[in-house]
Amino acid sequence: MRKVVIIINGNGGVGKDTLCDLAAEAFKVTNISSITPIKDIAAEYGWKGEKDARSRKFLADLKKVFTEYNDLPTRYLVEEYRKFLDSESQILFVHIREGEEIDKFKSKVETPCATLLVCRSHMEHARWGNEADDNVAGYAYDFQYDNDKPLPEAGPDFVRFLQELIEAVWK
Repeated sequence: MRKVVIIINGNGGVGKDTLCDLAAEAFKVTNISSITPIKDIAAEYGWKGEKDARSRKFLADLKKVFTEYNDLPTRYLVEEYRKFLDSESQILFVHIREGEEIDKFKSKVETPCATLLVCRSHMEHARWGNEADDNVAGYAYDFQYDNDKPLPEAGPDFVRFLQELIEAVWK
């Protein structure tokens, strides 16, 4: 079975998780994020799951502290990647915001891997007030998907896009 790792990124609200869910209708998918262990810690101490600018900055700052202290986000991703290798999943979507963290994780991946920026034209200039979210477009991605189609069209279109991406990274 061909496996591929897709490091997916994009501004908040562009539909990354929705696209991953749509992909799961056609492929066996695992969806993980470098922010997950940080959210778990934050929730333990009062964060209620908000996605506003203040909360996004809090999570980004907390992630930066843990990255510098013990590299928790990357250690978590590598552990989940190893589980993916032993699973039936075909695609591992890995959500990572920061370019240097993308490169660090890519260096630990042995299967075909690609980076993907998801865009939405009306969200291009959204600012969240933190480095992680506001510098998303500053990385040189392998692929870009413009998520501007209505939801009924987005699923089939994204699946076609993924099929082409997978073929390209396996060449």
